[in-house]
Amino acid sequence: MSAHRPGGPNWLREPADPNVLVDHLWSQTAVKADGVLSVGGVPLPELVREHGSPAYVLDEADFRARAGAFRDAFAAYDVYYAGKAFLSTTVARWLEEEGLSLDVCSGGELTVAERAGFPMAKVGFHGNNKTLGELERAVELGVGRIIVDSFHEIERLAAVTTELGRTTGVMVRVTAGVEAHTHEYIATAHEDQKFGFSIASGDALEAVRRVHAAPGLRLLGLHSHIGSQIFDTSGFEVAARRVLALHARVGEELGVEMPEMDLGGGFGIAYTTQDDPSDPSRLATEITTIVEHECRALGVAEPRLSIEPGRAIVGPAMCTVYEVGTVKEVALDGGARRSYVSVDGGMSDNIRTALYDADYSATIASRDSGASPTLSRVVGKHCEAGDIVVKDEFLPGDVRPGDLVAVPGTGAYCRSMASNYNHALRPPVIGVRDGKTFTVLRRETVADLLATDVGVS
Repeated sequence: MSAHRPGGPNWLREPADPNVLVDHLWSQTAVKADGVLSVGGVPLPELVREHGSPAYVLDEADFRARAGAFRDAFAAYDVYYAGKAFLSTTVARWLEEEGLSLDVCSGGELTVAERAGFPMAKVGFHGNNKTLGELERAVELGVGRIIVDSFHEIERLAAVTTELGRTTGVMVRVTAGVEAHTHEYIATAHEDQKFGFSIASGDALEAVRRVHAAPGLRLLGLHSHIGSQIFDTSGFEVAARRVLALHARVGEELGVEMPEMDLGGGFGIAYTTQDDPSDPSRLATEITTIVEHECRALGVAEPRLSIEPGRAIVGPAMCTVYEVGTVKEVALDGGARRSYVSVDGGMSDNIRTALYDADYSATIASRDSGASPTLSRVVGKHCEAGDIVVKDEFLPGDVRPGDLVAVPGTGAYCRSMASNYNHALRPPVIGVRDGKTFTVLRRETVADLLATDVGVS
């Protein structure tokens, strides 16, 4: 890398060769040969010819490898995959085969798990406002644990279990007052937000009392989650200390030894060269050490722990491929220039840049180029100035219509948050493995788009 060029962020460095992949940003099977990017042994130009663009490309081998790495590193834990990051029946079956558990946070996600035949005993149901119907269905199916988030929900769930004559496992979501170093909207353990019962106010202890006293509710333990896209374990140390202190207090005051505890996770991935995520083994060692130390200090037995890697499994396992439609160059302050590369997708398939000011990377995927690196911005086709896919990247200066551009790290929260804005059709998710493609989710059609429009004759 050479020096920073004016016009981009301070962390972005101009590469000597804009054709070269930054390997740690991509799934494990991604390679470039003569400028053509292949994933899972499939050249992306061939994939686009068969399936069209834009398309999400899911690397099965990479997904399974990351799932297995967390399973093995946290062998003494239950590892819960975040269904909200990306879920389909295919993915649910992979998770079962790899020995992971599954978090869902809506009736729709629960239905996908059910349709895939995922074992309900390994499902956790999250959410701050589960409907009566969702709770009933979760209890009927025998979901392994329901994470309660309010006093109203405790009452509602107790009524459901009484009516159905069933017992369900319950965890109490608590807020530990920890400020995770992440975007405000994905930091979830500070006091002023919608999730959980506050430990500091005493609400968390009262929630535990009510769950313990309620017929049909089996108290499993406490659940803490400090946020998402987290790169180190320092926040977990503070959270674990406060959550385990409450765990010990429950034992003292109620005479109850809760068997489980969930410390969340939300581990970060590399979207750009500024990101340096920890590997699962290091995370497991550090978090286990924290818990062991705190349990010894409190004189309590270690509960059965669970962890939620969040985006760290599916995020790097997927990229998105687009076709370039137009290119224009604009002048910036100080004499710098930026190339605006417009592609055939945008905020309808990746809202995270607009929603969270998220950073992404990109590469030309269809050919080699001898042109010099040019500061570029990859933008979508929607009628919004904020329709940006990649804010800052160095691409070859000769990018032209018809080129393919690929964006790594789009496995989490891109397809799951995709929309029909401007009546766009959501792209397919195409799985790749050993030189072959298979459809995970098909591309939407105009018929899909009009299916809910009752005015269509």
